[in-house]
Amino acid sequence: MTEFKEDDFKFLKMAVGTLIMIDVLVWILILFPADLAAEGSGLYFLDVGQGDSSLAIFPRSAGLGQDSGVKALIDGGPANGLLQKNLESILSVSDRYIDLIIISHPQIDHFGGLIEAVKNYKIGAVITNGEKSESVAWLEFVRILDENKIPIIGLSAGDKIKYRDFLFDILWPEKIGIGGANEQCLAMILSGNGIRSFFGGDLDAAAEKEIAGKYDIDVDILKVSHHGSKFSSDPEFLKEISPLISIIEVGKNSYGHPTIQALERLKSAGSRIFRTDLNGLVNIKIEKGVLKILTDK
Repeated sequence: MTEFKEDDFKFLKMAVGTLIMIDVLVWILILFPADLAAEGSGLYFLDVGQGDSSLAIFPRSAGLGQDSGVKALIDGGPANGLLQKNLESILSVSDRYIDLIIISHPQIDHFGGLIEAVKNYKIGAVITNGEKSESVAWLEFVRILDENKIPIIGLSAGDKIKYRDFLFDILWPEKIGIGGANEQCLAMILSGNGIRSFFGGDLDAAAEKEIAGKYDIDVDILKVSHHGSKFSSDPEFLKEISPLISIIEVGKNSYGHPTIQALERLKSAGSRIFRTDLNGLVNIKIEKGVLKILTDK
């Protein structure tokens, strides 16, 4: 794999390198541009209504550009909820670059808002679970990506995305593009700054149990799967990952999300629960070794 000095970042838009290791372990190193800004580092669980969208901002090296960060947007919620209420309140007016978009699976409540995002922001690359969709909205999204020459990269278990000391470790699905339902959602752990967070889209209980059986997982923050559906948040899974904080991204809906069953299981696991329908945007950051949770409601 080619190595770059930090000064090289200012000359690179993005570079993706792969190194095939034992058991086909693939490391993907993404080198991000240095002169594009974000206002502050941390994790933002966005208030997009009945849908999922989170923003991770990683601090840049000192001396590279401004005091800003590299941005990874995990899902984009349904249409019309991502930009004005969320991204434009977090990022400065001059900051029009998102380094990475990660889509758990191609359902409208997870990617609908990204259609406008790619029209208004420059995007480095898009990561998916390799699943295809014939929906009009998904085909429109893929067309816009193609027109703007934004690469789409399918990942599965064993793949990793690394930036400095921050790592996305992909745990699921086991193969790219196999299946087409919630059990094939892209699931991953984001680690960095001494904090570990789990993201699993709409992952169901069966897949959660498989992940818990395959991996030694312990996380600080859980993005609760499937908006608090009774078919997710498996007790064995929660016992294995033992989250200190659980964030439910949910809005007005007819499904009963979050369900009493899911809420009780999270409480039994000893996790402190935040909900975007009640707490609005949730921002988690580390300041001087202290974890801080900020909400806008």
